[in-house]
Amino acid sequence: MIKQGTSGTYLTSLQRRHFYYLTGCDLPDCSFAYEIDADKSTLWIPPVDPEVVMWAGMPLLKQQAMDRFDVDEVLTRDELKSGESLSRMLGKQQSNLMVIEDRVDLSVFESNNVKEQQKPKIDFSWARKAIEVCRVVKDDHEIAMIRHANAVSSYAHEQVLASVKRAKNERELNAVFVMHCHANGCREQAYGCICASGTNASTLHYVHNDMPLMGRLNLLLDAGCEWQCYCSDITRTFPLHGKFTKESKEIYELVLLMQSTCMKMIRAGVLWEDVHMKAHTVAAEGLRQLGIFHSHLSTQDILDSHITTRFFPHGLGHYLGMDTHDTGGNANYEDPNPFFAYLRVRGTLPAGAVITNEPGIYFRQFPLEQELKDGMWKGVIDEEVLKRYWEVGGVRIEDDILVKEGGFENLTTVNSDVDFVEAAVVGSG
Repeated sequence: MIKQGTSGTYLTSLQRRHFYYLTGCDLPDCSFAYEIDADKSTLWIPPVDPEVVMWAGMPLLKQQAMDRFDVDEVLTRDELKSGESLSRMLGKQQSNLMVIEDRVDLSVFESNNVKEQQKPKIDFSWARKAIEVCRVVKDDHEIAMIRHANAVSSYAHEQVLASVKRAKNERELNAVFVMHCHANGCREQAYGCICASGTNASTLHYVHNDMPLMGRLNLLLDAGCEWQCYCSDITRTFPLHGKFTKESKEIYELVLLMQSTCMKMIRAGVLWEDVHMKAHTVAAEGLRQLGIFHSHLSTQDILDSHITTRFFPHGLGHYLGMDTHDTGGNANYEDPNPFFAYLRVRGTLPAGAVITNEPGIYFRQFPLEQELKDGMWKGVIDEEVLKRYWEVGGVRIEDDILVKEGGFENLTTVNSDVDFVEAAVVGSG
């Protein structure tokens, strides 16, 4: 359990994800063991402490925990620390124990009740790796949790659109999103909200969220809530004044095309690198058509130059589940190929995985302006055309996708069509 608070205060706690995956237990200060040969699960919960009860109320009792968490036995942490329950579990001979490093207090094995011949051989790597692989494919319950988080987040995004005209700065729209999530039962955010207006949207993980909206064209809102330890991750970009400028609309429609083209490829067994490269191909062709890339260049010429990584630098998506950037993606951040250096998922997608589809086009003045001055992109980029797009900042559109055999399901329900987005902002106030 990761506790959030300061000295003398009781604030919310975040359950460690691997522990929750195995137990469904959201209580703090618990331990869990599963005996493979005996097919028996044991959960240790905090004992009743009168002082804690005075400040925080009555904790869950043993029988209540048994009923709620579907384990075979519930004991208290005192029984774990004494070593008595461990001694019974370990038996007479040395056992093999698989633990997640830094997630277990090994001092319990030093208790006088645990005999020397009982002390187990400990493996610190297998359990973590196995859980991270298992977490990629979601069961029906997990999908329902992610679907609910998406429903609430989609509604909150819609309420932000309905509030644009009343807002004066980024933090107000950030607050609107969080308020509607909280009001609908999702008290935790899956990650820090990105509420980036104007050129701030060219920073991928912009988190200041405090700049005035006056004089800025668009706002990029990347925000998602959490429901029962499962995340959503949604991004929408919209015009602050109700109508996209010519350049903003061109980039928005290009990003929509990138997303819809890639969406059609998503199904069980597809190689994610292929889907990611399709997004780059559409970006290359679209930016050439707009005149940002010189028209004499072929699509392959553009891709060979890697220039699209300056405008679309991140991966197309990542697995989503208990963590926003969920486990099992097998990313290779040391890949020398700039197309794949930030790709969080490698390999084929399995049915039951949930993955984000989040293409974007960004106009990042650093390092591109200096590279242009140095002549790095001579014959590739038309600088005069590019100047018209700096103020667009960045456009990203992100949906959460359930991978199926032969296709997909989009779990995100907030609309991203140009007409809807513009009408929603025009109607706000």
